[in-house]
This record gives sequence, C-alpha cells and structure tokens, in this order.
Amino acid sequence: MRRPIAPRRRPLLELTTVEPPAVEVAGLTKRYGDIPALDGVSFEVPVGAVVALLGPNGAGKTSAVEICEGFRRPDAGAVRVLGLDPRRDAGNLRPRVGVMLQGGGAYPGARCGEMLRLVASFARRPHDPAKLLEALGLGSVAGTPVKRLSGGQRQRLSLAMAIVGRPELVFLDEPTAGLDPAARHATWEVVQGLRRDGATVVLTTHFMDEAERLADAVVVLDHGRVVAQGSPSELTKAGVAGQVTFRAPAGLDVVTLAGALPDGASVSEPRPGHYLVESPVDPALLAALTGWCARQDVLAEDLRVQRRSLEDVFLELTGRELRP
Repeated sequence: MRRPIAPRRRPLLELTTVEPPAVEVAGLTKRYGDIPALDGVSFEVPVGAVVALLGPNGAGKTSAVEICEGFRRPDAGAVRVLGLDPRRDAGNLRPRVGVMLQGGGAYPGARCGEMLRLVASFARRPHDPAKLLEALGLGSVAGTPVKRLSGGQRQRLSLAMAIVGRPELVFLDEPTAGLDPAARHATWEVVQGLRRDGATVVLTTHFMDEAERLADAVVVLDHGRVVAQGSPSELTKAGVAGQVTFRAPAGLDVVTLAGALPDGASVSEPRPGHYLVESPVDPALLAALTGWCARQDVLAEDLRVQRRSLEDVFLELTGRELRP
C-alpha cells in the first residue's frame, strides 16, 4: 500500500502547475548508531526545477539523496520519486532517473567514449554521446582509457553518464568538485540545458555561487534537519535590510537625509565622506536618495547597492566552525 505523504504548509516553489512533485520527502529519519543523520526532514522538488541541497559536512545531504535514489532505506518517513517508491519500484525508476556518482561508476579499462556509448545503449532515445562529450570538453580524450583520465575529466564523464539517457530526473552529487573554472562553466551550461529540456535536477554542492546561479530553490540542512528552504533571492532578502553605500563631501546632515527616505531607513557616516544607508532596497529608496542629493547640490559618487550572498546566509544558518 502506498504510504501517504504528509502535506506541507507551503510549497518550495510557487508554480502554476498542478503536476505532483518529482520528489516528495516527508518526515525522513535515518540514524547510524547513535548519530541522527536525518531527523524529520521534509521537502519537495517540483517537476522541471533545479533544487540544491546545501549543508556543511555531516549535515545529512548524502543520506537524503541516497535514500531518494533507493540506495539506502530510511528508519522512518516517506519518500516518493516520480510518484514511485525508490526501493520497491527501482526497476521502473531506473530508466527514468540519472544518478551522478562521486566514485564515477565507469570501468577503469574502458575508453572514455566507449563507456559513454555503452551507457547510452541502454536508453530508448539517448543523447548523441559524441556531442555530449564535446559539450563537456571531453571530445579530445574520447579514446583515452578511463583510468588515465584526470580527476576533473572523470568527474565530467560521470556527469555525461548520468544524463546521456535523457532522464526525467537527475541527481548530481557535487558535479563541479575538482573542476577548473572553464569546466565548471561548461557543466553549468549542461545543467541549464537540462532545465530547458524539462528535466528535474537535484544537486548537492559546497559552492554557494553555483547554487545561487543554477538553483530555482535551495534546501539547507544542518545536523540532519532542514533549517531553511526557498529560492536564493528569498533567502538572501529574508529578515535583513539591504545596504546602499556612496561617497560625498564629509559632514552631510544624515538625520535630514534619513527623514527624506522611506520609513525605517537609517543613514550613517562610518568614515568621513563615506555614507551607509540601511533599508530594504527598491526603486523608491534610490529615487529618494538621489533626489535628496540633487536638492542639496551633492554628487553621490560610487553609489553601490549591497546585498547578502547565499554564502552569507549559509554561514549565518550553519555557523563558521570547521566540520570534520
């Protein structure tokens, strides 16, 4: 009998579609001895979205993904992947789901191109292996044995193997770990192409800029629990005023300036001639600020809008201490 999924109060992404989520996780619990790897984790991944699972080492990301992939059994909770049980219905899910493994999963003695063609042969309508290798910068090493590939090349081959069969859902575990900047950007383009093609992507990453660039939504885990979830813009804006900085002649009347700005704005002069405005940043604030400066015949130079990055939010949520 299908185990019911408890309803969530608010979907991870507000989408107009009524299509059920590609991944549903409710009350997921997993322990390794006395250590709770997952402690009541719940989230959803909408169809066609890119969702990033973030968290420090030991937060529970790998356990959550491996349970969704059917490689581990939870102690409690319910998981549905494309509407199916990832363990009981593994045979039906396997052709529809792509999994990128950290270990690669390729035969060391096989040549790079041979390995990808082998994986493609199991799919009904695979991507052209040669074109996929070129897109990932592996065309020149198609004839090289896997055991002779560099770490970054093996990482990209693992990605190619995960997506060559055109899966509906792809799990990517640290897809750009160990890659140089050019290879990272090539990988990002491939992930963005998956979204354009309608595939759903769940990725884990330690690169906050990667999550901010690629993900429609993020789920932040810490000590086995969800501590935040939402779109990157929602998380970076939540609960904290924005900042605007500018330079102008020292000694401006910051009290009068603050009074000309929307309610709640504060203005300070941390150093002579350097001004800081703290307030939710929107067009009305900028218009009021520049309008006041114009009326005072003051030129606001080097005006900059500052905001928290996803990395700032991540560190606020999970702390700055090193994890083993």
